[in-house]
Amino acid sequence: MSRIPLYPDMPRPLLFAHRGLSSLAPENTMAAYSLAREKGIPGIELDVHLTRDGKLAVIHDHTTARVSPGTSLEIERSTWKELSAVDIGSWKGPEWKAERIAELPQLFEEYGDAFYYDIEMKSSVPSDYGLEKALAASLQDAFATRGDLAGKVLVSSFNPMALARFKYLASALPTAIIWSNDPEVPAFLRHGEGRWVGKVDVLKPDRAKVRPASSFRWRRFGRYPVLPWTVDTKEEADRLLSLGCEGVISNRPQELEIKPKAK
Repeated sequence: MSRIPLYPDMPRPLLFAHRGLSSLAPENTMAAYSLAREKGIPGIELDVHLTRDGKLAVIHDHTTARVSPGTSLEIERSTWKELSAVDIGSWKGPEWKAERIAELPQLFEEYGDAFYYDIEMKSSVPSDYGLEKALAASLQDAFATRGDLAGKVLVSSFNPMALARFKYLASALPTAIIWSNDPEVPAFLRHGEGRWVGKVDVLKPDRAKVRPASSFRWRRFGRYPVLPWTVDTKEEADRLLSLGCEGVISNRPQELEIKPKAK
């Protein structure tokens, strides 16, 4: 099976700031992404939901409760006007109180090709409610206005059905299946089985899943690039890169001492 190349022109190993530089700034905020840029981190991982009125909101959870204590807006059932008024920075510290939920096109406008992007679709149901179509359209618009984004976007998800739908709509873009042993992940998907349903190009296992045998099997026989998460110590990053992983996703990428080099 031929696969879409993963960031073919980018230096290796790949290095991502998980939800932006989330160890120092509120996760999934413009402040966190700007800080990643300032620190010279080449890639960012982020999460997108579809709002009730069709906007792509950059936030991890399905509600605002954790990152905005005292609120409990459900992302998919709320409008962009409602969500954009929510303070998602103060939980991290009073200096971040101005931070608001970003809309995906805002990131491309602000950062362009300063990063390569791993965009995680947050979909917990098998049914189609428009997320994949909205994301594919948004990316098409971004590529039309920012040609420098070509080859710099990966779309990932825990949901193999969402990935299959997205692949149908945007077959030229690489996709990745995510998995772990978290109880929220169905037992039948806790070993990366979703790669076959989603017809993906890349594997994104929880770092604990990556062992010598599994890494060899995925890379040698499956020909998959492997991007583990979340890797927050130099020792763990070194272990995973020694096993042939393509890069790492980290809350603390600035501490890993990874220096990507041109291929």
